Amino acid sequence: MWSLGLVAVELATGYPFYPGRNDYDVLKFIIQTQGQPPDHVLDSGLYTDNYFIKDNYNGQRWTFKTEKQFQDETDYQSNDTRSIKLKCLDDLGLLLSIMWGREKIQNVFVSLIKEMLALDPNQRITPSEVLHHPFFNPGLSKSSPCTDMSSTGGQNLVVSQQPSSCKREESQKISCSSQYSEEFSQQEYVNASSNTSSSIDDLEISKGTFLGGHYKVEGFLGEGGFGIVTKCCNTKTNKFVAIKVNKNKPEILQQAKMEIFILEQLRGLDADRCNIVQWNDFFINGDRICLNFELLDQCLWDYIEDPENQGLPISEIRPILHQLTNALSHLGSVGIVHADLKPENIMVVDRYECPIKVKLIDFGVACPASTVIPGDCVGTVGYKAPEVMIGSLYNELATGYPFYPGRDDYDVLKFIIQTQGQPPDHVLDSGFYTDNYFIKDNYNGQRWTFKTERQFQDETDYQSNDTRSIKLKCLDDLGLLLSIMWGREKIQNVFVSLIKEMLALDPNQRITPSEVLHHPFFNYLPVAKGIIFCALFASLICVKALWFVISPFPTVILEAVPVFLHTKSLFGNRCVHYLLV
Repeated sequence: MWSLGLVAVELATGYPFYPGRNDYDVLKFIIQTQGQPPDHVLDSGLYTDNYFIKDNYNGQRWTFKTEKQFQDETDYQSNDTRSIKLKCLDDLGLLLSIMWGREKIQNVFVSLIKEMLALDPNQRITPSEVLHHPFFNPGLSKSSPCTDMSSTGGQNLVVSQQPSSCKREESQKISCSSQYSEEFSQQEYVNASSNTSSSIDDLEISKGTFLGGHYKVEGFLGEGGFGIVTKCCNTKTNKFVAIKVNKNKPEILQQAKMEIFILEQLRGLDADRCNIVQWNDFFINGDRICLNFELLDQCLWDYIEDPENQGLPISEIRPILHQLTNALSHLGSVGIVHADLKPENIMVVDRYECPIKVKLIDFGVACPASTVIPGDCVGTVGYKAPEVMIGSLYNELATGYPFYPGRDDYDVLKFIIQTQGQPPDHVLDSGFYTDNYFIKDNYNGQRWTFKTERQFQDETDYQSNDTRSIKLKCLDDLGLLLSIMWGREKIQNVFVSLIKEMLALDPNQRITPSEVLHHPFFNYLPVAKGIIFCALFASLICVKALWFVISPFPTVILEAVPVFLHTKSLFGNRCVHYLLV
């Protein structure tokens, strides 16, 4: 939501809100406009001390480093690259009142922006809440032929068994940003076909080249660190498509494989109604992976760079913002995080339509929500949320946080033991790697004792960290937490009982998939449909955490596979991917 909030401001003003060449500059602009993120957010950041000093000054535990302090440490000289400098977000309303005239709508728009740019991610508005925000009530602004949002996919999630077909055949233009967006700024990005570049030369592709046997290159649409995007004619159908040609470097090939995995997860969504680019297929051309997409008109960044479109009217902003929220909402429904939302990764389908229709593109750094870990600092400078820049947690799943996060199996085992207790001796006895984490000393009635943090550090040089945002003394406390989130209902007690059976430390006592399906939890169909994945995912976390501890390797696999198969049937391949990563 943070990135979308910044895109919304850029649509309204015509300028990036927090531009910067370095995360330090972006954080500086945020703090000067909105204030400093709360201490509990900064406390959980892996990289917080890159930008802040922990000094408990003026009632805060953290103080943002001065430009001089940061330069002394990094040799980076801070610059103010902003075109718009606001003392607070409320000043945005004054700016828009000059651009749009004095209407109530700018106040409603600013209220939405403030909720999207909340510094505490737990307080940030969600996609579903955005879709119901008063800003999208057309009655709040003057009537306009461009305020209709019927083509944006609606507010309900739409799932199709087959991807929609590409309907546009005429010559159009597309832009596609770098998969390594940290390294390529907007200025470095190429969106013209007039001049060939080193990337095009390296790939030995020119106009008239055939890709995959029957895709004839008609022009070059863009390039980045990954390779190039070409405009091609399918000589079998005479239809134009956009072909993304990836370089054959190992890291780029791996990135392309991940992108294909993500795109496969999106096949069940109707691309047109969900406002995401239509992916047709992939093919291998020599030693390069090529991705085949529908051909669209131009990227949103080019659209708003047009002098005629700088500072869009509210009648255009509303449907664009609605469509992008619709896209994020659908991605969330299948557990995908785009991770690089910005104007260059948003395509205008046809610039001459009114209202214009947009689609989200470039899933090169997207990932399953289940695989997001603290420290994954993806995205483009200027569009990342503060918690991403400091390496804090992303929100995910039912509680909003991973239950047993950790950078090492030792930490995960420590969290499990602190919450659920130690696995029984007969489980530890059969573990191939039990003595990596436990000492066999027959202490206090148990044959095994979990190593202290100091003991483990002395042996491995690994320093344990507590990366949890939720710390429960026992699984029963989960019911208290959920009663706050859901209200006091019987369902959370039933849900917790299921979780306890799924997270049994003795695999022989753990509930089986068939028993899960007959659990009373599933009598609560309206709620169960929405949170079943949380229960299954929690079970998979324990399976993964104990993977190297529990000895009977085939037994773990046999027990896990049915859960995975059932989970896959409900939620796609992302759970399978989580265990394999």
